[in-house]
Amino acid sequence: MRKMARLFSILLLAAMLLSACAPQAAPTSAPAATAEEAQEEAPAATEEPVKTEAPVATEAPAETEAPALPEETGGMPDLAGKAITVAVENAYPPFNSIDPTTNEGIGWDYDAVVEICKRLNCTPEFAQAAWDGIFPAMQAGEYDVLADGVTITAEREEIVDFSIPYVIVGQVLLVRAAETLDVEGMKADETKLVGTQLGTTNEIVAKENFPAERVKSFEDFGASVLALLSNDIDGVVIDNVSASGFMRENEGKMKLAGSITSDEQLGFVFPPDSELRAAFDAALQSMIDDGTLEAINQKWGLAAESKPAAVLPDLAGKAITVAVENAYPPFNSIDATTNEGIGWDYDTVAEICKRLNCTPEFAQAAWDGIFPAMQAGEYDVLADGVTITAEREEIVDFSLPYVIVGQVLLVRADETLDVEGMKADETKLVGTQLGTTNEIVAKENFPAERVKSFEDFGASVLALLSNDIDGVVIDNVSASGFMRENEGKMKLAGSITSDEQLGFVFPPDSELRAAFDAALQSMIDDGTLEAINKKWGLVQ
Repeated sequence: MRKMARLFSILLLAAMLLSACAPQAAPTSAPAATAEEAQEEAPAATEEPVKTEAPVATEAPAETEAPALPEETGGMPDLAGKAITVAVENAYPPFNSIDPTTNEGIGWDYDAVVEICKRLNCTPEFAQAAWDGIFPAMQAGEYDVLADGVTITAEREEIVDFSIPYVIVGQVLLVRAAETLDVEGMKADETKLVGTQLGTTNEIVAKENFPAERVKSFEDFGASVLALLSNDIDGVVIDNVSASGFMRENEGKMKLAGSITSDEQLGFVFPPDSELRAAFDAALQSMIDDGTLEAINQKWGLAAESKPAAVLPDLAGKAITVAVENAYPPFNSIDATTNEGIGWDYDTVAEICKRLNCTPEFAQAAWDGIFPAMQAGEYDVLADGVTITAEREEIVDFSLPYVIVGQVLLVRADETLDVEGMKADETKLVGTQLGTTNEIVAKENFPAERVKSFEDFGASVLALLSNDIDGVVIDNVSASGFMRENEGKMKLAGSITSDEQLGFVFPPDSELRAAFDAALQSMIDDGTLEAINKKWGLVQ
């Protein structure tokens, strides 16, 4: 028995050695898309086959006995050549359209999905699908993925799953080239009609900004643009990326009247609980990390092309006075140990002055009366997490925005009610800071008699922890700062708004504004601003 066992062991070892020495099959990778860089995009097709292939056809690898679940290979899921059906409209440039020369599908969706499948070892099969009814179809699993420049919304997330966002876009008003009115003028002129696509977030935005009877919804954006060019309507509410695509297709015939919104995240769509979602997220993240996604976004106009580093102004060591409250973490506060100012404002202004050759002199200032003080030129800059509003822009100047925040309701850790519950309970009092946009939002959402305004947010948070009030309406970034300072004592009851831009404040016509904008843009371009934002919790 021992001899037999020893013989068996020798044979088994030999088999293992032979297996180890055998050459491994190279994984089949989908080649990158070959659509030409200078490709002129096509108008929407009306009669196209249901299935369209990727710009470069890819052969499926030979069938293997792969398990149904993806395996991890080098940190990236391996889908073992799996075929996935990808729904597209083929009528939504630059995301997807039909090239009239080759009759093949082209656009951002094709390039991005081909690259994703190259990394995941899958084979995309593009299927033309109408927008109308696409979400029930995705919910039912009729397609594996929807790749059509889809806005991520809470309502949609109730029935489908989304990938991580691959770009942030805004809604604009597309008009004929001869139009003289801007967005506000178009809203005010009761004769003006606007078009959009049925069942989209664009349609929602259109009806939020124009009377419903002046909004005409079409089956797709190609039809709405055709109606605009035919003088049947006067404008189209559409995302800025697609507007650029249609303007390239119809050069010189259309222009933008202006922006309407600026903060919509786009993502891929999956059926509920799809295993593909995690795989796509992993591939997208790797494309973000190595710059491939940015390159594809730039190719198709989803992002501005990289520019050479700008030559920044030299302020020759000039001293600038920077107003801060020192009571608004994480933007600014006093370190209890060192008694020195710390926070996002300090780090960012120091970096800006490093680039501009200036010397910041921080001055503690009360929020009450700060805008008249800035208007009068008492300080060179206000750096205090200030929301950019049209009313404020009448008396002061703002830098370009450095972050977008939302208003939330901060409550004690043992509170059981959410935002709607807090609104409904007439015994609940909320606090905020006097003279802020937070105060405006608080009074828009709670009766005025239930809103208590304090000199600063530190006082309102203290009142919350002392049970004098039951919640604080505050921006999400500062809420996080106060929660870190009072660990375990507070939590968020929920969000109230989500679209406020913050910027630096300057006296009217200050020469510093352009210099700060140039420095901020350089910090955006090289990633420094994102790093500071992450350090202080302004972004995740």
